Amino acid sequence: MTRLSPHPGTWFERLLLIMNTIRCLIGAAVAAFAALAQPPPPAVYNTIENASNLPMQKIGADDLIGITVYDAPELSRAVRVAADGTIRLPMLKQRIRAAGFLPADIETAISAALSKEEIMVEPVVSVSIVEYRSRPISVVGAVRRPLTFQAMGSLTLLDALSRAEGLTDGAGPEILVSRVQPGPDGRPATLVQRISILRLITAADPELNLRLEGGEEVRVPDAGRIFVVGNIKKPGTFPIKDSSESSVLKALAFSEGLLPYAADSAYIYRQEGALGRKNEIQIELKKIMERKSPDVVLLANDILYIPDNKTRRSTMNVLEKALGIGGGLGGALIYTMGR
Repeated sequence: MTRLSPHPGTWFERLLLIMNTIRCLIGAAVAAFAALAQPPPPAVYNTIENASNLPMQKIGADDLIGITVYDAPELSRAVRVAADGTIRLPMLKQRIRAAGFLPADIETAISAALSKEEIMVEPVVSVSIVEYRSRPISVVGAVRRPLTFQAMGSLTLLDALSRAEGLTDGAGPEILVSRVQPGPDGRPATLVQRISILRLITAADPELNLRLEGGEEVRVPDAGRIFVVGNIKKPGTFPIKDSSESSVLKALAFSEGLLPYAADSAYIYRQEGALGRKNEIQIELKKIMERKSPDVVLLANDILYIPDNKTRRSTMNVLEKALGIGGGLGGALIYTMGR
């Protein structure tokens, strides 16, 4: 009886080849399923990579920073700076102070902490800015697009107004810039600066174009208004851009002048005092018109009232009726008036 033995090219070699092929296919399938089952990397790493476009400046509370530790993905993450200005990383016992430092300073601090606590030997750390939130600037009031944005890089008051698309037609004579600064006792205090729009924009005074660093509120109040009523051609309200330039004659010009039966005297009703009491101020309108008396300045919310001269109106009504009776009588009246 002849005994079978393995031989190249025989059925035994072919069987081994088939078994190796099946083993490779099974290994590839297991690796593919393992790759599919592994969760995708957090989106924060993409955010960290894209954060390099933000300008490097000192970090503050509530900013979001991206930390990458080479060969240590469990330590790489995005961290929000706490209100006390610190951040915390896993496995580190101590908190790292971040507020007031540049990203390069935080890289050094994290590397030192990892080495000191014997977590890593000579760690390589990279820190980038993902989002700024510590330097908000608000522009509100009489602007075309009120908004709040983060101060990044060099920024001035005119830059902030430009982002708000400029002032509206009803903007007042001043801009109020509020900042929170340490007071004499060390406690936070709000400092308000008043900036003249006329000097800032029209006169282009560079000293008034303040440099903004974040944390400011730029408020543009509405212009005050004066109210003109009574015996005028166009009653209404008119804005006051500058109180030093608002007067009775200008109010009459806005109102297109007086009607024929306006009285010689007018009245200004002005609210004064904390209780809002209205004071009545009489002015000699006829003398102002004839340049025999100086023009009177009007303040915001003043009411200029030009009453009717009832005596003159009654007299003219009588004359008009008399002149309409007949040519003879009318001619005599005209002749008498002419004399």
